[in-house]
Amino acid sequence: MPRTTRLFLVLSGFLFVSWARSEVVRVEVHSTSDAGDTGYEEVVATLHYEVDPVHPRNAIIADVDLAPANGSGRVAFSGDLRVLRPKDPAKGNGAAWIEIPNRGGKASLQEWFVRHGFTVVSVGWEFDILPEEKKMRLEVPAARNPDGSPIRGVVNAVFTPDKTIEEQKVTDLAVYPPVEVDGPDSRLLIRDRAAYSGGREVPREKWSVEGHRVRLEGGFEPGLTYEVQWLAESPPVGGLGYAAIRDAVAWLKHGEDSFAPVEHAYAFGSSQCGRFLRDFVYLGFNTDEHDRIALDGIMAHVAGAGRLVLNERWSKPRAIAGYDTSSFPFADRALTDPVSGHTDGVLENPRVTHRPKIFYTNMAAEYWGAGRVAALTHTDVAGEKDLDFPDEVRSYFFAGTSHGPAPFPPTALVKGAPLANPVSASPSIHALRLAMHQWVAKGIEPPASVVPKISDGSLVPAAAVNFPAVPGLASPHAVSAGGRVANPQWPDGAGGGTELPLLVPRVDADGNDLPGIRMPDVAVPLGTATGWVFRPEAMGSPHEFYLLRGAWVPF
Repeated sequence: MPRTTRLFLVLSGFLFVSWARSEVVRVEVHSTSDAGDTGYEEVVATLHYEVDPVHPRNAIIADVDLAPANGSGRVAFSGDLRVLRPKDPAKGNGAAWIEIPNRGGKASLQEWFVRHGFTVVSVGWEFDILPEEKKMRLEVPAARNPDGSPIRGVVNAVFTPDKTIEEQKVTDLAVYPPVEVDGPDSRLLIRDRAAYSGGREVPREKWSVEGHRVRLEGGFEPGLTYEVQWLAESPPVGGLGYAAIRDAVAWLKHGEDSFAPVEHAYAFGSSQCGRFLRDFVYLGFNTDEHDRIALDGIMAHVAGAGRLVLNERWSKPRAIAGYDTSSFPFADRALTDPVSGHTDGVLENPRVTHRPKIFYTNMAAEYWGAGRVAALTHTDVAGEKDLDFPDEVRSYFFAGTSHGPAPFPPTALVKGAPLANPVSASPSIHALRLAMHQWVAKGIEPPASVVPKISDGSLVPAAAVNFPAVPGLASPHAVSAGGRVANPQWPDGAGGGTELPLLVPRVDADGNDLPGIRMPDVAVPLGTATGWVFRPEAMGSPHEFYLLRGAWVPF
């Protein structure tokens, strides 16, 4: 072989390896152990990442240009990794479920995963999980001003006590300790309604802050919603959490040092993490730095029309985000917003070049409560006309279900209050996981979408719901969804604060949802099952919903 030919092949190989390397630059394995008698083993490790802040796929990350760069001009960060894999690779099916950690939680090895041979992966993405919590977390740099001085800004958090307390631990702001705590930026407000910002201010001399604990003279009253604000500095570059998921998946699929290589990767995210996945796709993170698809499939569970407010300065991803989650665009289709005039869509926007297969699974709670307005994922912006889903998307509504099923037998918040809703859609969710794998790997079409519709009268404004007289349940027809969250991708916020339309499933004579997938408990009911419930009188503000909780009233 001529010398020039050998040199060309060597250089070509070098270029291929450089191109194929994911942005995981180092894997630090801490332990490998048996996962019981399942035939699986657990690998615990740390992934070390580097991203080019000016790369088009990274430039969208808020403040990445203000993060410290290493000698190569790249931004470095690291996060936890936990892999559950078959000890015998021949027993794997070539696919992984990326279980997005909810507030740092670790995925369990369900029998279902083992039976089908899936690899199970958890990747730390959330910067506001504290090290002492010993959960899945991401260590990211803080942004600084161009001159190296710390960035300062006002942070806020809301809370609604269920009982009278003298002190409130503001966990949402644990990574934002106050500076100049006695300065003018420190404020405590009592909201008149949980869904709307503002309210009356508490005199400064009546409350104090120590660390991230707030004390109020006379105590915090149950049922009132409080908003606390203070000055903080050194905001973490939280949007790197999206890059962590993207690049961890690229490493699994393409990395030369991947110890769990797979052909297909799917992500499951519930609630906070379902909103994470919707924003992950919207911001274009499903394409890696080498223009390859990251996630082949996504299941965004109980996210409604919400997206996670992560990719902005001073983000608070661990917050429950009651009424602070849904911003335009709400649907996958590109629609023109009559409020702001912008045209945008979760899937149909210029950043999205690799569309995954998507399942949305929503309970009744996502249509009714906490500003998640699930109906806007399949209607126009005004909530006046039905939309079709893109070909890559299916959506399934489960009638008469809460945000998460209550244990059985269910209990009440307080004596005399309605029981929590135990209706579970879990068997169907597991079936849909397998349907996702078959759709991606084998091209087998999943079931058609099942959602309530305006056109057939099964989706109606909340004010028009003819809810029957059910003992212990007040009519919900007067509730509202609150206002839109400002979208940080649009300089004007894309209509932030605008009242959201609230469309909900029609109910039958017993108060049970008529449309949607009816689990046996709803199809042959022994009671009224709802995705909402009002706060008990003893907990204050009985005209407000108790966030993300449903009710079950036996016949």
